[in-house]
Amino acid sequence: MRLVPGLILTEAGWVSDRAVSLDGGRIGSIVPVHREAPGDVRLARRALVPGTINAHCHTFQSLLRGLGDDLDFAGWRDRVLYPFSERLDRQGIALGAAFAFAEMLQSGVTTCVDFFYLQDEDNANAEAVIDAARTIGIRLVLARGMYDWDGAPKRYRETVADAARRTRELITAHRNDETTLVQPAPHSPHGASPAMIRAGWEIAESNATRFHIHVAEGRYEGERTLSEHGATPMRYLDRLGVLGPRTIGVHCVWLDDGEVELMGARRAALAYCPSSNMFLGDGITRVPELMRAGVRVGLGTDGGCTNNRLSIFEEMRMTSLLQRVRLLDGAAVDAATVFELGTRSGAEILGLDTGVIAPGRLADLVAVSLDDASLHPPSDLLKSVVYAMSPRAVTDVWVHGRRVVDGGRLSTIDEGQLLAR
Repeated sequence: MRLVPGLILTEAGWVSDRAVSLDGGRIGSIVPVHREAPGDVRLARRALVPGTINAHCHTFQSLLRGLGDDLDFAGWRDRVLYPFSERLDRQGIALGAAFAFAEMLQSGVTTCVDFFYLQDEDNANAEAVIDAARTIGIRLVLARGMYDWDGAPKRYRETVADAARRTRELITAHRNDETTLVQPAPHSPHGASPAMIRAGWEIAESNATRFHIHVAEGRYEGERTLSEHGATPMRYLDRLGVLGPRTIGVHCVWLDDGEVELMGARRAALAYCPSSNMFLGDGITRVPELMRAGVRVGLGTDGGCTNNRLSIFEEMRMTSLLQRVRLLDGAAVDAATVFELGTRSGAEILGLDTGVIAPGRLADLVAVSLDDASLHPPSDLLKSVVYAMSPRAVTDVWVHGRRVVDGGRLSTIDEGQLLAR
């Protein structure tokens, strides 16, 4: 099958009069269009861009949207997250995942990292999330949470030995899946003990996966880690021997200069969630400084009740605007940079061969309407996609070569029935 759009955003920039062939979940070729071929999918007045990568989310939290608005982190956690997540059975967890994945696809997200920790001392809930991703049609990185802080709900918690065994089992079970990866994810320096964090790192090392952990999201965590472990969060992780190229630190808002340099020196990565950090009043991560230090960056939405939107195009815009106001510099982070963070860079930190339209890459693609008012006047299309584009401009989405959004509607499920549920 060939896709024939009006414009294609390739590694070399925008090109026209080209066709993208899809071959077994990957991009086969990008060739000039000389004549129409049988099976061509004509995408007149549309531009084809790489699918975006949501580097951090908690999908079940979409069912809690609106319940924790206008609360700080502690209020949101203790009055909304903990009590309401206790009410979600496995069917509810699967529904929340399907709901979130559907919204993401319609917003142009083709890969989602679901940092999942409602384990109930088993992998059955995680398998329900994986099944939901497969049904909806999104590419999933299941960041399998590992949590043993006794202040959290019981269903989050496991022993180190059980968490490690179950995480290894889940990785093995999905090692050959085409659209699912499983990676270990100790919750945070406060949510996971030193032994739990080390266990997650050892799983990542032995299985050659990435390693996810929330780090320094709020000011309180630095103070707590310093009090309990005698080190700030990033230095604490380094002392544990878990800071390296496999590490994806989520948030990393409250780092001092030395921690920024340390993270870069260890070649760690950042999953940056600007809207969530604003929503909870956490602060602003120093993205330009981290990038200059050598930290690789992807963008995330975080959960649907600490952001309320699940769009990486939105996070591109927020990343650029937040850094401008923080640094009082209108040129601090440009459109091309944040587009890269939400596509190719996000894919690279996860170890995925996607995020760019090129032969051999995974066929995760998004078509946007050039006739949408938000992309007019037609001056600089990439900048308009980042700064101006409305979600309604996303018309079609392919994941692993499968068309999952067609004309703005999900093609894999009945959207009305999903919303009714």
